[in-house]
Amino acid sequence: MKLPPTYFNIILLLLALAGGCQTDDKKKELTVLRLHIEANAASGDGKSVPIYRATPVYVNIETSPFLDERDIDHAAVVDWMGGFAIQLDFNAHGKLMLENTTRLNPGRRIAILSEFGETRWLAAPLIARPIGDGQLVFTPDTTREEAERIVRGLNNDAEEIRKNTFK
Repeated sequence: MKLPPTYFNIILLLLALAGGCQTDDKKKELTVLRLHIEANAASGDGKSVPIYRATPVYVNIETSPFLDERDIDHAAVVDWMGGFAIQLDFNAHGKLMLENTTRLNPGRRIAILSEFGETRWLAAPLIARPIGDGQLVFTPDTTREEAERIVRGLNNDAEEIRKNTFK
């Protein structure tokens, strides 16, 4: 039995749609991440944002972020004090900005905003010391699955940036 070429192409198309040639949707996930420094409350600058959904803490922040997802070289979910945390490793620009910002703002907070399907303020760690190694670890207001989704999107972002930078 001979089939015309168009039937053969239709069969291939149906096989592909049935899962024979699926793409990995997780590789397409991207995450937006913005780090804002706490504003001086006395100056009246900035805006107040709620951190931690269960018991909100309002932090007055500078409206412009000092770092974003383009400054992240790698992200990971790590075990931390009986729970988990997100670890961000910054590229050269990010390391410099993180060190300068934390050196100039001791005692203030870094408010961390993410968009990973929903937009949420994840954390506001207090700056206890300058961060000179380019690594920020924080406990997010997320489930572990959400943290893994955020990290996966950040690593996909970093991979896209590397591909486009070195073309």
